[in-house]
Amino acid sequence: MQSYLNIVKNILENGTEKADRTGTGVKSVAGVMFEHDMSTGFPLLTTKKMPFKVMAAELEFFIKGLTDKQWLKDRNCHIWDDWCSPDKVPYAHDEETKKKMAEERDLGPIYGFQWRHFNADYKNYDTDYTRQGVDQFKKLINTIKNNPTDRRMMVMAWNPAMLEHMALPPCHYNFQITITGDKLNLMWNQRSVDVALGLPFNISSYALLLHLLAKETGYKEGRLVGFLGDTHIYSNHSEGMKEQLERDPNKYSLPHVETENFTSIFDWEYTDSKIVGYESYDRIKFPIAI
Repeated sequence: MQSYLNIVKNILENGTEKADRTGTGVKSVAGVMFEHDMSTGFPLLTTKKMPFKVMAAELEFFIKGLTDKQWLKDRNCHIWDDWCSPDKVPYAHDEETKKKMAEERDLGPIYGFQWRHFNADYKNYDTDYTRQGVDQFKKLINTIKNNPTDRRMMVMAWNPAMLEHMALPPCHYNFQITITGDKLNLMWNQRSVDVALGLPFNISSYALLLHLLAKETGYKEGRLVGFLGDTHIYSNHSEGMKEQLERDPNKYSLPHVETENFTSIFDWEYTDSKIVGYESYDRIKFPIAI
């Protein structure tokens, strides 16, 4: 996808070097936009190999409103392994704290909890939150089906009252749906963007969510747009990013996604969706900045 590579090129050529929370250092630009037309294929990067099932498992985790890190580990999804609720283990960089954070399974009221139980009183990962808080996700789907011209079809993960209890404040903090003709479009906003590791996952995750919402509501798949704030490349990712820019984005065609036995987005499991026709260059390994 040229739109992604243009972001990489822009940062490497025009980004400003600055310090960051992790102590790693970044090159950053302020405010960029990612755009993709879903009719051209599913936006899974071909300039490096991407693990579709890992991304899909995390999306199911969000849709279900879960906060138990062990659920992800059981499905071989290790995106959240190094983080946990700061109420259980306060965040720090020392090795002993990192070990405790990795061992704690409660992530606090992160993304999916806010999607499904916005502002409910959070206890822990194994509490039953049925009918607690605002189910923004269900309201969104009802609005798409019953009032598709509405311009307030948004879901927020950013809850200022609960940020200090989350494993991480949401990076991608809200998404909006619009309907144009017979197509469903999804736009997401992101405050902080790790271009090497995070952004490819964010793109494919919101693309899969768009796909599922379209199936749920009967619309065709339209535009996927990301409004990206502090968009950065970590200093220890620069060489890998340069390698990716040297790869031909047109060598492999974009794949498409198929979802089998679909009945409802609320019953969907990540194994129901499969990526078809995916070919790519080899993986590029990037260290995670914690």
